[in-house]
Amino acid sequence: MARVWTRLHEHLGSSPGPLTFDMVCQAAADNLEESDDLDWKEMLPQPPRDGRWNELAKDVAAMANTRNGLLIYGVQDKTTKLVGIDPQEVNRQQYAQWIRNHVQPYLPDLDIFELAGETKTVLVVDVPASEMAPHFVYGTAARDKEQQAAVVPHRDNDHTAWMAEHQVERAYRDRFARVGLVEEELQRHIDFTTKTIAAHTSAPSAWFIAVSRPQRPLPRGAYPMSRDEAREVLGNAETRARVLHAKASVPGPLVGMGPETRLNPRPGLRRWVCNNLQSPINREIITELHYDGTVVMAANLSFIRDSEEPPGQDDALPVSERLVTACCYDFIATAQEQQRKLRLDSTLQLTASIISPEKPRALAPLTSAWGDLHGRESTPSYARRPHHIQPAHAVLSPAAADDEGRSSADELCTDLMNQFGL
Repeated sequence: MARVWTRLHEHLGSSPGPLTFDMVCQAAADNLEESDDLDWKEMLPQPPRDGRWNELAKDVAAMANTRNGLLIYGVQDKTTKLVGIDPQEVNRQQYAQWIRNHVQPYLPDLDIFELAGETKTVLVVDVPASEMAPHFVYGTAARDKEQQAAVVPHRDNDHTAWMAEHQVERAYRDRFARVGLVEEELQRHIDFTTKTIAAHTSAPSAWFIAVSRPQRPLPRGAYPMSRDEAREVLGNAETRARVLHAKASVPGPLVGMGPETRLNPRPGLRRWVCNNLQSPINREIITELHYDGTVVMAANLSFIRDSEEPPGQDDALPVSERLVTACCYDFIATAQEQQRKLRLDSTLQLTASIISPEKPRALAPLTSAWGDLHGRESTPSYARRPHHIQPAHAVLSPAAADDEGRSSADELCTDLMNQFGL
């Protein structure tokens, strides 16, 4: 299935959605330059000649090995003039066969389609990010057709280069890490955030902690987000959360941290960090935007104002269902905005939990009767008061629509609160 968020969408300021011929026309007219995820091609793919590599297979593998991208045939690469292609000469079955024969491991999600205007047509090859990178391209030399050779291409800005041995080694290590350590990475972020909270809080408290991580994170060499970009992500996330959760009756973490904190992210270890742990004016909140696409969010669910009596050592810690819901929606909105800003063409793995960082304590759920959004919350007599909450898991597609965002937020919230017997 073709992606709904590409470099052309970003350049044109378009909302996520199918790529159109008019979008290609406008991008070409704007002289949009080639990059690691965009390659203009004047001529249709040709079969290999004189022992050369299959160019289509090489270009597809290079895009998949780098992150993702578009090959658009019918546009001159130097002038970006839209010249079009002859649709009668397009042979998608042959193109797919070349890729199957020459690229290993197999790329299952490749999409090849035509976009037609009134007088011209272009061919688009949409290459998604691959969880199985690195991909080799196999070919034979003209002088020795029995001997196959293999190379690993990648995109270096606007051209294709060959990976050196140490780059191939790193790519394999990255693949094995993706396959074997996804859940461990999520848990590592939760554990580190828990330690951070424990070091800054003295009163007993229950915390919401959530982490989103792309299945194929951006490489360490990717250009890091600037402070302005991080500020934009957080501002857009606050707006998106209001759209996703229109019936919210309590403010979530993005509002609770205050505009001064939200609009002033501070640098961290390959991340931008917003937290008010040093001087909380409301409940304590942590939000981190990592350069590799990871998002971490944590919020104190048991915030006690100075005028209120803190819970005793044997008292259960209150957990408001409304606040957990608001946290889930703010978390999903932030993950979506980070995903779009970095153009992450990878499914997000989501994990959320409720913890007591000091030591395991009984957790008492607070909910309103008959779903009243503004009524007083209390703990139902039938509710359980667990000391441990199992993490809830969900996934989010690349550039997911609002309905999917709501569904993921509701799924996380439901899985967390069901453990209280609600």
